[in-house]
Amino acid sequence: LVSNEVPEHPCVSPVSNQVFERRLIEKYIAENGTDPMNGQPLSEEQLVDIKVSHPIRPKAPSATSIPAILKSLQDEWDAVMLHSFTLRQQLQTTRQELSHALYQHDAACRVIARLTKEVTAAREALATLKPQAGLVAPQAVPASQPTAAGAGGEPMEISEQVGMTPEIIQKVTFRGKTVPEELVRAEDLSKYRQVASHHLLFDINPCIFLGGADKNVVVFDKNEEQIVATLKGHTKKVTSVIYHPSQSVVFSASPDTTIRVWSVTGGNCVQVVRAHEAGVTGLSLHATGDYLLSSSEDQYWAFSDIQTGRVLTKVTDESAGCALTCAQFHPDGLIFGTGTADSQIKIWDLKERTNVANFPGHSGPVTSIAFSENGYYLATGAQDSSLKLWDLRKLKNFKTITLDNNYEVKSLVFDQSGTYLAVGGSDIRVYICKQWSEVLNFTDHSGLVTGVAFGENAKFLTSAGMDRSLKFYSL
Repeated sequence: LVSNEVPEHPCVSPVSNQVFERRLIEKYIAENGTDPMNGQPLSEEQLVDIKVSHPIRPKAPSATSIPAILKSLQDEWDAVMLHSFTLRQQLQTTRQELSHALYQHDAACRVIARLTKEVTAAREALATLKPQAGLVAPQAVPASQPTAAGAGGEPMEISEQVGMTPEIIQKVTFRGKTVPEELVRAEDLSKYRQVASHHLLFDINPCIFLGGADKNVVVFDKNEEQIVATLKGHTKKVTSVIYHPSQSVVFSASPDTTIRVWSVTGGNCVQVVRAHEAGVTGLSLHATGDYLLSSSEDQYWAFSDIQTGRVLTKVTDESAGCALTCAQFHPDGLIFGTGTADSQIKIWDLKERTNVANFPGHSGPVTSIAFSENGYYLATGAQDSSLKLWDLRKLKNFKTITLDNNYEVKSLVFDQSGTYLAVGGSDIRVYICKQWSEVLNFTDHSGLVTGVAFGENAKFLTSAGMDRSLKFYSL
């Protein structure tokens, strides 16, 4: 009030109730000792401060001339230009951020679409592997009465179907194996050379079991390097031979429509299973060692109990109407594969007895199939001179190995660990799994190689051929 300006540090005089600038009122009190408004006595201690925000002083008038006005306008224009430049920079940054966000959004949409597609494919695959009502129902053949033992001590021929009971289904569940530490390494496997050759289709154990066009099953002792037994009974050539891993029993199949069960110690046939009405083309033993799978030219596959010799079930795919050429159990024992004369590979669910997947791609009859021990891969060979590898998790062909022209694939087998795959046919080839590169190639047989097999931990490789020779390969 004294200075006629807005006070910076206002205070109130209790004597006159007026607002003063403290700096000025203190000087007036020091000189006069009274309130400047009414002359009443006033001291500094009586003053009361007013707490207010810092006041904004108005600019002193400067635009009092044309040059000053022009200068003010120039300053304002410069400020506006600087502010506009800043806004343009911010706009450019915002556009870049928006572009990046749109790119991220587009990438996220693509990832979501791919994941959605994979989830859909996985659900479809799961639905395919689970038997659905729309699949072709298995056609079971009528049960027949067992035939009594004939004259001359011929074993009983059993073909009666007793069905798949819940106990049997529970029993067929099996778990796979692990890779043994003693397995021969790939660099050592490549050093294999032929160590023996013996003139004698086949399976391998401490004894080696072979079958051939002479209608006989031959038992060859590897250690003694000689034939220890000849099992006679088939009326046509022997096309498949497998041995039991824990019992002294051998199974053989023939185009004479029979499956024979042989006692190795007794050297005789203990059972004849007539599961088919045409030539038997494939045999496979279940991982439990209690059941036998067989395929036939009569278009049926059969599942039999080896303890009783009875056929538990017999199924065909009427929609295909084609002969089966080979059969093989999956290591888990719950599914198996069959090859057909029209180049199809069919995967079956054992419990539901339904066809759950098909793998087309070969041309010509499928000659051999083999599952890897980890259960992930299926190897197939056919008369198209190619070897195909299938991923059972994705249900698709992930590798095709084209062999030489007119190469005939007759036998496929993984070793017990699933590390190596051997191919027998026009020659012998061994591939290392995952890389699927060839590590061995033997051409010692003068005829087609009809069977190959690995020894324990792949410490040796054995082959049999149409040249009636049995060969061993080792370090």
